[in-house]
Amino acid sequence: MSTQCKIYIYLCFDEKVGLSMSIPTEGETIQIHSYKHNGKIHRVWQETMVLKGTRNIVIGGNEKTLVTESDGRTWLTREPSICYFHAQHWFNIICMLREDGVYYYCNISSPFIYDNNSLKYIDYDLDVKVFPDMSYTILDEDEFEDHKKEMNYPEVIDTILHRNVDKLISWIKQRKGPFAPDFIEVWTNRYMFHKQLRIRE
Repeated sequence: MSTQCKIYIYLCFDEKVGLSMSIPTEGETIQIHSYKHNGKIHRVWQETMVLKGTRNIVIGGNEKTLVTESDGRTWLTREPSICYFHAQHWFNIICMLREDGVYYYCNISSPFIYDNNSLKYIDYDLDVKVFPDMSYTILDEDEFEDHKKEMNYPEVIDTILHRNVDKLISWIKQRKGPFAPDFIEVWTNRYMFHKQLRIRE
């Protein structure tokens, strides 16, 4: 089954459709692959260390990792980041640790699958940027509308995506999940622990 077909299983009828798949192991290094609705690759993060891996949740950490864009351009991430992916929610959250606080970049996306040492999802354009004071702004609404027409997003997908924007905003307001006060400390410490293990090896 192709990557596109595997991810598209999530696009049928309900946002809680499951998919049997392997599970990444804590401490291993994986890639992250972002696709678009038409099945074309959008962006690849070369190395992310798994901090937690279950059928529903993958939490990872990376720093200065190589990112490759769909047109072949490459760049390095700047700050350490903790990444949160869920197999039943249509968003993922990147927590960027900067000198003046934690910034969150939230991608509205399909749930993830894990396949061939890579975590994969479909990016659906809409993003929510969250600032250290938990204020937020919704980005790329024009791009979403353009791609919705260009790639013929089904109406059910449109409904699911907007419902998950609302869910994500409720998480922000409730300080839930990656927005919880202790989330960054717990998983940054875990990331540093595994980095030290790597150095000793």
